[in-house]
Amino acid sequence: MRKLVISCLGRASLKFLSFRSGCVDFHCVPDRPVHSSVCPTSEEPHSIMGTILRALTLLTLSCLAEAKQKDFYTFKVVNSRGRLVSLDKYRGSVSLVVNVASECGYTEEHYKDLQQLQKDFGPFHFNVLAFPCNQFGQQEPGSDKEIDSFVRRVYGVSFPIFSKIAVVGIGANNAYKYLVEASRKEPTWNFWKYLIDTDGKVVDAWGPEVSVKEIRPRIADMVRKLIIKRKEEL
Repeated sequence: MRKLVISCLGRASLKFLSFRSGCVDFHCVPDRPVHSSVCPTSEEPHSIMGTILRALTLLTLSCLAEAKQKDFYTFKVVNSRGRLVSLDKYRGSVSLVVNVASECGYTEEHYKDLQQLQKDFGPFHFNVLAFPCNQFGQQEPGSDKEIDSFVRRVYGVSFPIFSKIAVVGIGANNAYKYLVEASRKEPTWNFWKYLIDTDGKVVDAWGPEVSVKEIRPRIADMVRKLIIKRKEEL
């Protein structure tokens, strides 16, 4: 048996091609596998090569279709109450996704400014989506219930707070894996901010050293364009 490893668009890969009695088996990784098996009627070299070409064509089309469908809003996450939530409910809105922490030097400034964003733009199809994370300096040690209660009591937060997750490393949440892959920017500390458009695509990303006030004009412009678009569709 011979094996051939190739890459597909840098996103998915052909895990293996195996030749056994002229048959070709393959599947696409890493997400939902696309598996196929094609067997030629002859074991002649030209027949096997034709089978390989057909297999590669099918694989490429499958990978293209999968890459085209993937966006932030296709994922499901758990909220602070332990319930599974589909992010598709935010499709059609602009979102700012943030990995938050309660005991960080950036906590007070960010929470106050994030809540102001939610207050000002929330009525116009905008949402701050907060994901607690304890990976950086262990500055989010509390339980989901404790975190939710703290930020709502201290900062008057009205935007969604989800269950505590890992945002980097092997155990990273799939939604965050997508954010990192799409933006090519990985969180290195608390309060990384990812701006998501109405289709679930990453527009930009900023670290904690960039304040919410600095990116507010960018968000305001996206929300303004969304309001105009919706009025035109009426």
